[in-house]
Amino acid sequence: MLRKISFGLIWLGFLSYAFLFAPPDNFPESLELITNLSTGNWEGINPAIIALFNIMGIWPLIYSAVLFIDGRRQKIPAWPFATVSFGLGAFALLPYLALREPNQEFTGNKNLFLKIFDSRITGILLMLGAVVLFAYGLQGNWSDFIQQWQTSRFIHVMSLDFCMLSLLFPALLGDDMTRRGWKDNQLFWLFALVPFFGALIYLCVRPPLNEQKQDYQMV
Repeated sequence: MLRKISFGLIWLGFLSYAFLFAPPDNFPESLELITNLSTGNWEGINPAIIALFNIMGIWPLIYSAVLFIDGRRQKIPAWPFATVSFGLGAFALLPYLALREPNQEFTGNKNLFLKIFDSRITGILLMLGAVVLFAYGLQGNWSDFIQQWQTSRFIHVMSLDFCMLSLLFPALLGDDMTRRGWKDNQLFWLFALVPFFGALIYLCVRPPLNEQKQDYQMV
C-alpha cells in the first residue's frame, strides 16, 4: 500500500508542477514546434531538442518491452498505459505503477507481439537508434537549450519527463529480472543507476522468458 500511495503522490506532484510551476506556455509556438518535430521539418531547430524529442519516442518502447510482459498477470491491462505513454510519457505510466501488483512470474506462451518485445534484437535496434540520436544531440547549442528550458513549458516538462522515466524504470526492472531467473543485485544497480542507457543495455543482454504450456490472453 505504501508503494501505491508513493507512486500516486509522485504522479499528483508531477502533474501539479507541470501545470502550476513550470515556465509559462506559449501555446501557438509550442504547437508549431511539436508539429515540426513530428513531421521532420527540423530546419532551424536546435539538434539537442530534436534528439530529446525523438529519444522520448524510444522510452515508451523500452517500457513496452517490460510492461506488456508485466501486465500478463495484473488485474489491470498494461496496454492502455503503454500506448498513452507515447504521448504523455511518465504522466501515463505512473498510474500503472501505482495500481500494479508485484509480478515475478511469467505463465503461458509468448505470442508474436510478446516475442518481438522480448527479443534482444529489439533491444539492440533501440540501442543503435539511441546512440545515433545522442551523438546528434551533442552537436546542439546547449546555451540555447538551457535558455529554452527556462522559458518554454514544453521543453521544460519534456526534459523532466525524461528524468522521471529514468528514475521510474527500476520499479519494473526487479520483477522483470526475477521472471527471467536473474537475481544479481550488482547487475540490477548497474542497469538502474545508468540513466536511459542502463535500461537499453538491459534489453540487449537480458535472458529470454521461458514459455509454459498454458495459454493466457495478453493484458
